[in-house]
Amino acid sequence: MDVKLASSCKVLIVDDQVLAQGYMKYALEELGMRNVIYVDKAASALKYVEEEHFDLIVCSYNLKKDQDGYYLYDQLKSTNALPLSTAFVFISADTNSELVHSIIELQPDDFLAKPFSVRDLDKRLSKVLKRKRALRTVYQLMEKDELNKALDEVENFLTVPGNAEFFPLALKTKGELLLACDMTEQAKDFYRAIINVQPFAWAQLGLVNALIKLDEDEEAEKLILQLAFKPDSQLMAYDLLYGLNVKQEDFESALETVLMASEISPRNLRRHNAAIALSRLTHDYESQFEAAKRIVKYAKHSIHDKPQNYINVARAGIDYAMTADDKDTADLLKQANDYIRQFQIAFPKAELQEQMKVINARLLYLQDEKERARVLVEQLTEDSLDTDDFEDLLDKAKVFHALGLHERSLQVLDEIEVRCKRDPEQGDLFMRYIRQEKKEKASIKQTPKELNNSAVDYYQKGELDSAMRSFRQAYTLMPKNASIALNLLQAIVMKAKEQGISEHANMLVKRCIGTVENGQLNEEQEQRYIRVKSFLEEVV
Repeated sequence: MDVKLASSCKVLIVDDQVLAQGYMKYALEELGMRNVIYVDKAASALKYVEEEHFDLIVCSYNLKKDQDGYYLYDQLKSTNALPLSTAFVFISADTNSELVHSIIELQPDDFLAKPFSVRDLDKRLSKVLKRKRALRTVYQLMEKDELNKALDEVENFLTVPGNAEFFPLALKTKGELLLACDMTEQAKDFYRAIINVQPFAWAQLGLVNALIKLDEDEEAEKLILQLAFKPDSQLMAYDLLYGLNVKQEDFESALETVLMASEISPRNLRRHNAAIALSRLTHDYESQFEAAKRIVKYAKHSIHDKPQNYINVARAGIDYAMTADDKDTADLLKQANDYIRQFQIAFPKAELQEQMKVINARLLYLQDEKERARVLVEQLTEDSLDTDDFEDLLDKAKVFHALGLHERSLQVLDEIEVRCKRDPEQGDLFMRYIRQEKKEKASIKQTPKELNNSAVDYYQKGELDSAMRSFRQAYTLMPKNASIALNLLQAIVMKAKEQGISEHANMLVKRCIGTVENGQLNEEQEQRYIRVKSFLEEVV
């Protein structure tokens, strides 16, 4: 390593293993680095980064104390606490596929697999530090939000032949700056020019971003699907496809996309939160429950581990149980109670009595203990609407509605909507969900199971119009439930025998068939479906 570069470099080492720290101390001294600080906790690293500027941070991916390296780097990036001029390098003895995908997604400046020699360290760190030093002026302007000046600087940098070694990085930075400066047409032309010379993944991803900004969605989607098959761009392609699906209000596809990305890199909590938001919009209660459980699992040993995570799993489990078949309800309630116990063990001093009253009232309702549920609900304080968080308020709206307190339920949803407008951080998906909840709860007074039971009762009495109305409302709330879809299909068939099938009913039939064929039926339901489908094939 260049002696001048090494001696001027300020380094932060984040590792909680004494032997690893000792080896790094020896290796860095061999390279001529003297200004080095060692810490063993992510919290200590955060404090140092806030107070001082470092040229290099070398961090163990597998920290065991308070927060691991993944979440440390994710937090530094998401809060813009890590200067662009600082090089960040991960080290880890583990190289499993989940870790590798996570690191590819985070895009640190480098990753070193243990064990490594002083020579390996010299070669890799020299390369990283030279890159950072070469573009330091550009990065400093970007850190000051002087993006147009940074773009001019990178243009000048690209005119100097002596900088040729760093041209790929400079070109990538130029594309990012063009997009950041809203020079989208220029960015599109720039990325296409790069791809014509060499199809870098970063240039293709940049082109997709430009195309989406310019509403050229069809071309963007074609390119995304190509990138989704390449390991180095797969996760970023999924994220772009998710954004495109949301933009087009295709929330079913957006959920499918974000779930696929979550399987590849499960530690990304933002994706799990996006899955929850989308599963609510699409009434996919199972996906909501699974995403909530993953947040608890992967937030452990990080600053993201909090009581609300466990409470939200219990809530999602109750939502799922409200719509599940009776045979699944007991297991879902058991899982919800398990997470409540985990929360009480992990956070024994947490003050969440009000929230627990709501959860217990919902659990009692599911066990047909409606009077006991009402007693608990009546104990809730009226003046907490201003202080409850959004999830607490939402849970209250649900229990009020289930117990027939429809006006109180809608008042709470109104309060959430008003607060959402003042708090843009909640995002468009949450606001859409609240408006959807208001609309459904205003028009549909019964719970999903009550709707299905009353619809079956109407059907057996021969009151076909009432049965159809109730089955449709139940299917609106439970579009993934194969049993409900089959009941609705059968009612449509009975109606069709009298009046034929309208165009609207025909579209509903196709949706119901999709639900039934992607779901599970028992033997009796299978036989019913065969008869219903046989009739439909003759008529439709």
